[in-house]
Amino acid sequence: MIDFKKEIANILNEKISELDFEEIYSMIEIPPNSDMGDFAFPCFKLAKIFRKAPNLIAKDINESIEEKDLFEDIETVGAYINFTINKKTFAKTVIEEVLNKKDMFGASNIGEQKNVIVEFSSPNIAKPFHIGHIRTTVIGSAINNIYKFLGYNAIAINHLGDYGTQFGKLIVAIKAWGDKSIIESNPIPELLKLYIKFHEEAEKNPQIEDEARMWFKKLEDNDDEATELWQWIRDVSLMEFNRVYDMLGIKFDSFAGESFYSDKMPAVLEEMREKNLMKKSEGAEIVDLEPYGMPPALITKKDGSTLYITRDIAAAIYRKKHYDFYKNIYVVGSQQNLHFKQWIKIIDLMGYNWAEDCIHVPFGMISLEEGTMSTRKGRVVFLEDVLNKAVEKTKEIISQKNPNLEDKEKVAKEVGIGAVIFQELANNRIKDYVFSWDRTLNFDGESGPYVQYTHARAASLLRKSQLDYKSNINFGLLKEKEAMDLIRIINKFPDVIVDAARKYEPAVITRYIIDVAQAFNRFYHEHSILVDDEELQKARLALVFACKQTIKNGLKLIGIAAPERM
Repeated sequence: MIDFKKEIANILNEKISELDFEEIYSMIEIPPNSDMGDFAFPCFKLAKIFRKAPNLIAKDINESIEEKDLFEDIETVGAYINFTINKKTFAKTVIEEVLNKKDMFGASNIGEQKNVIVEFSSPNIAKPFHIGHIRTTVIGSAINNIYKFLGYNAIAINHLGDYGTQFGKLIVAIKAWGDKSIIESNPIPELLKLYIKFHEEAEKNPQIEDEARMWFKKLEDNDDEATELWQWIRDVSLMEFNRVYDMLGIKFDSFAGESFYSDKMPAVLEEMREKNLMKKSEGAEIVDLEPYGMPPALITKKDGSTLYITRDIAAAIYRKKHYDFYKNIYVVGSQQNLHFKQWIKIIDLMGYNWAEDCIHVPFGMISLEEGTMSTRKGRVVFLEDVLNKAVEKTKEIISQKNPNLEDKEKVAKEVGIGAVIFQELANNRIKDYVFSWDRTLNFDGESGPYVQYTHARAASLLRKSQLDYKSNINFGLLKEKEAMDLIRIINKFPDVIVDAARKYEPAVITRYIIDVAQAFNRFYHEHSILVDDEELQKARLALVFACKQTIKNGLKLIGIAAPERM
């Protein structure tokens, strides 16, 4: 495939010896309007070098360019040199790349032999998998997919919240008020009831908090009864979680949660003491981070028990030894910003230069219309309920609009669940938002179903035609503005993926595939595809295929299916 940007940078590099190739390449822009060309090079930066007005520099460089076969036009507009690629060459290059690579269009090997860990989802066991968990789950899964597509060895880790004082609370509640057979019949809701009851009782009798701490200490000390109860709670919880992961089509390479690192913490604590990083404070151990603009980090409590931060330090050290990661990415809410800054700084102070490769990817919080979610108070919306409602609504729409559709159940799941995921990933991850049933189940406008329907429409056109549109194509026939606009946007896909990875932002992909769908629909409405002229029909079908494949690949990256029929 011709890299047009690279070709332009090579041409300009011969004319501007004062700048290196990489700098020239980085300066080349894509104009906001295709009427201004396909690529533009600004000459403002050259004014100091050549001691001349930027518009005059642009004119001189343009006039000196001799290699013009690749271009339909090279125009000077003010301080810019605008390059318009030969339409036939552009169409042929882009469409043949998609035809040849198909499901791998947009992929690259830039991450070859580099391990990238993506930690995401990480729910607390024995608690409901609620709508608040969807953000880390689908953002993390998309980031994992994006890095895999770029050739990295991406390792998806579900760092389960399966350790800590809350298990002391649950053990107390189960022993006092629980019935194992009732819990096993409906694990998460029953455990949630017990968790809520514990906090209600603790308000009347604060002493049971001490009892909970005692049971957690027993768990840390490998007490048989505590360990057996904890393992049972973990097993029934994971069974429930996996049902939701299956609905979302998400898989993990590891479920090593906080408990996995319990036997690795003593060595880490000893190392921190040897390096004189910790000091005593009222019987507890802390790391003083005030010189770095942060409050002290509590590492062990006065009873010797550990905290999240201790386990995160131990986990990072283990992962570096075990995976030798290039990047260690944590998709965790913005409420934990300070926590991540603290423990990453501690890793740095321990002398590990890979601390900078530990990256916190924060995201905004979800609240309910009636207020903040609270597991303790039982105010949650179960994620499984949201997904099931979306599927049911999709079934209703299919029954009304296309009752004879094949595989109705399958399509309803793909579209309903896709709508929920798409809405989550359509906006920048850092934004907070209020969960609304109406908005989640609204499939109109710039939504997942809109993009999926565009894909299905393209698939329908390809099925209806009897022509072989994959060979002997006259790309010179694709000269209409709408066709060229669609080709230009398809051409951006590989760069869009790299940009999404660099920013850890799946919304870059989501917004892009909306743009592709809109460009396709403009092309479709302005120009008939299945025309009598076979040469023209073949060329247009080849572009339809390229668009369909690009949408499919983009949807797959964000974890959404692309139905062939809707």
